Amino acid sequence: MEEFSKVMFLIMISLAAISGAQSFNVDGWANTRHVAEKQTVTNLQFYFHDILSGKSPSAVRVAQAAETTDKSPTLFGMVMMADDPLTETPDPKSKLVGRAQGLYGSASQAELGLIMVFNFGFTDGMYKGSSISILGLNSAMNLVREMSIVGGTGIFRLARGYAIAHTHWFDPASGDAIVGYNVTIVH
Repeated sequence: MEEFSKVMFLIMISLAAISGAQSFNVDGWANTRHVAEKQTVTNLQFYFHDILSGKSPSAVRVAQAAETTDKSPTLFGMVMMADDPLTETPDPKSKLVGRAQGLYGSASQAELGLIMVFNFGFTDGMYKGSSISILGLNSAMNLVREMSIVGGTGIFRLARGYAIAHTHWFDPASGDAIVGYNVTIVH
């Protein structure tokens, strides 16, 4: 009799678990929506100073393909780490508005195509403490390039959008460049 009670108890627990699982409303979760506040579109213009020369470069080579990078006309395989200033105007002495920290590498054998992975952190004004994340191919020899904004923090949390880069100045001997960025951020 005791054995029968144990079996019945286990059957009742199993039936309770099964009926509970059947009445669990997964569809209710799938259909739940939260209406977000109105999205904001922000446009920013600033200048990126990528300095490879001098005593205090803002970008340094950290890796390359052992036998092919230096022979490649596009420096294919080269990887640079950067901590570049972002300024209000193209003048390097103009107001600092942030830092571009990340890496870029030569990802094309046919042209100077740099894969860019950057965090643009803002250090001034109403965007201080916020950042945007940029990812994309930068065909550096084209006058104008477009890259994706794939995220952000602070005011720009859940950001998406695009960045238009326009070379303002470039020194082919040193590799130093000043690039204007016009970014459109949806957040």
